[in-house]
Amino acid sequence: MKIGCPTEVKPQEYRVGMTPNAAREAVSRDHEVIIQAGAGIGAGFADEDYTAAGAVIIDTADEIFATADMIVKVKEPQPGERKMLREGQLLFTYLHLAPDPAQTNDLLASGCTAIAYETVTDARGGLPLLAPMSEVAGRLAPQSGAWALQKANGGSGVLMGGVPGVRPANVAIIGGGVVGTAAARVAVGMGANVTVLDRSVPRLSYLDDVFMGRLTTQYSDKGAIEELLDRMDMVIGAVLIPGAAAPMLISREQLGSMRPGSVLVDVAIDQGGCFETSKATTHQDPIYDVDGIIHYCVANMPGAVARTSTIALGNATMPFMLALAGKGWKQACADDPHLLNGLNVHAGQLTYAAVGEALGIDTVSPQKLVNG
Repeated sequence: MKIGCPTEVKPQEYRVGMTPNAAREAVSRDHEVIIQAGAGIGAGFADEDYTAAGAVIIDTADEIFATADMIVKVKEPQPGERKMLREGQLLFTYLHLAPDPAQTNDLLASGCTAIAYETVTDARGGLPLLAPMSEVAGRLAPQSGAWALQKANGGSGVLMGGVPGVRPANVAIIGGGVVGTAAARVAVGMGANVTVLDRSVPRLSYLDDVFMGRLTTQYSDKGAIEELLDRMDMVIGAVLIPGAAAPMLISREQLGSMRPGSVLVDVAIDQGGCFETSKATTHQDPIYDVDGIIHYCVANMPGAVARTSTIALGNATMPFMLALAGKGWKQACADDPHLLNGLNVHAGQLTYAAVGEALGIDTVSPQKLVNG
């Protein structure tokens, strides 16, 4: 199979879909790998690293999309890229379709087969291709929020760890999964007073054990969130419903109960965001103010640490990429029901129920496509 990896074109996205090691593994299995010139520079990989791995460097994305059987990316294809997708082509990347009807309609119109990293599962019920980026985003969230708290950036001027005689920041993390746990680890390490909210009592028990009393756990409901807001300097939204739009946790009206200069960090922004006032931002212009509350809603947070993120993502995606290249999407998905869960679009049909529900589009069963 011919595997193509174009340069990411989303603003301030420095990651790349394939590492040189992944290219080497694919070439060793007799696949042809084509990489757009400069695609890996943002992550610290030169074109020479790819040619040494056996890949071919191609100057333009047009040629990659025109000739590759499978496109491997990081972020969802942008409008110009979607126009280059074609019938029968396989797209393997993050998609986040639920809050994005324009992208969904373009993928359906293209006739391509699209497998989303974020909905591939594993035997333990986890999301193995989302987890490494969730770890990164979770660890970045308190760090980014601490920057936003600085007075020069519009924040209240509260230091995360405080100093002797002055209290540290109060931080609430809504969601105790991969993102929330990673965020808690960093926030606790920075010396903040941390409260983690989740709807799973076993998960709260796990966090209580792991952190050995260094944070507070609380069952998450509307009342609990509302009661916390007036005491919090920072709230991190870390909720996830796989493949679906994020639930709205804090309304604009509730911002009025927060201290001026407090910070909201919305890690769920890729899935539409979990605060009513959230809108996607970029690394170049990451924050904005609504009613005196600073919002940090960068839609590709892991792109800020592109080297770490690219390697972590490449480690996770490589086995699936090789299976798709070696067997074709249909056989690979038939052999691996967890990979099949990643199928979102095929030949003009939507195949992921949560996306269909969010967008009001009929879906077909991916199992029928594989077995038919």
